[in-house]
Amino acid sequence: MYEEVKTILARQLRISPEKVTLDAQIKRDLGADSVDILQLLMRLEDDHGITIPDQELAHFETVNDVVTYLDNLRK
Repeated sequence: MYEEVKTILARQLRISPEKVTLDAQIKRDLGADSVDILQLLMRLEDDHGITIPDQELAHFETVNDVVTYLDNLRK
């Protein structure tokens, strides 16, 4: 799941994939805003046929937060 999130974020934010580490702060380190995060989640929802509640958006601070959430959904 990490590789998928990494690829999507790098393309979406037009940054090097190497910058997208598990401990990277999505807003501070990667320069994303709330709309960028929402677009990431919408893409993941479409790709995996899942629904991520909007209120979860506030809990995604690091790349690892997103990956962990998605991994937990798949269990």
